[in-house]
Amino acid sequence: MFRAALASLTALCALTAAHAHFVFVVPDPKDPARALVVFSEDLDPDEHVGADKMAALKLTCRDTAGKDTAVEHKAGKHELTAALPGSGPRLVFGTLNYGVMQKGDAKPYLLAYHPKAVVGAVPADKLVLGEKTLPAELVPVASGSEVRFKLLAAGKPVAGAEVTVLKPGGGKAKATTDKDGLTEAYPAKGRYGAWARATEAKAGELNGKKYEEARHYATLVTAFPE
Repeated sequence: MFRAALASLTALCALTAAHAHFVFVVPDPKDPARALVVFSEDLDPDEHVGADKMAALKLTCRDTAGKDTAVEHKAGKHELTAALPGSGPRLVFGTLNYGVMQKGDAKPYLLAYHPKAVVGAVPADKLVLGEKTLPAELVPVASGSEVRFKLLAAGKPVAGAEVTVLKPGGGKAKATTDKDGLTEAYPAKGRYGAWARATEAKAGELNGKKYEEARHYATLVTAFPE
C-alpha cells in the first residue's frame, strides 16, 4: 500500500513539474547561428531538469523566403544546443508531444509543447507559421514603440486566454487576450519570452495511450533593440 501511494505521489509530482515547465528556444544574442533549447519556467536552463525531457523534439528553421531546414541539436546536461542553419532573419520552431496525462478520474489528454523563436528582424507578414505547421502559436505584433502578443490556435485568434509574459531583465506579467487574440502592450525593448495554452477538443492516441483532448502550450522568444 505504501509503495502504491509513493508511486501515485511520484506520478503526481512528475505531472506538476511538466505543467510548471515549458520548452523555449532561446537564440544566442551574440551568435545568430546558435540557440539553446531549455525546459524551464524561464529562459534559463533548469538544473533540476535533464535534457532527456526534450529528446523527441524536432526543430525547423524557416527563412523569410519560406524555405524550411531541419535544425540539428546536441544534448547537454540540462539543455540542447542548436546549430541554426542559414543567415539573416528567420524563425525557429518545433513540436514536442510530451505524453498522455491523466489526473485522477479526469479525462486523459495529450500534453504538447510548441516552441518558437524569432531570430533577427523578421518582417511582420512572415511571423505567422500557420495551422498546418503549428496547432498553436504566439506571434509578436509590434506597433511603434510597443509590442503585443497574439495567440493563434488552428490559425484563428484565441480570445480570453491567459498569456504569461517573461519581461526583459526578469519578472513576469499575466495578460488576457482580447477578441483579436491580443494581449496588452509592452515596451518593444529587450528580450521577451511568453507562453500560453490552447485546448483542442480532439481525441487521439500516442504511443498506445488514448486521449480525449489535446493541450497545446505555445511558447515564444523574441527580442527588440534596446
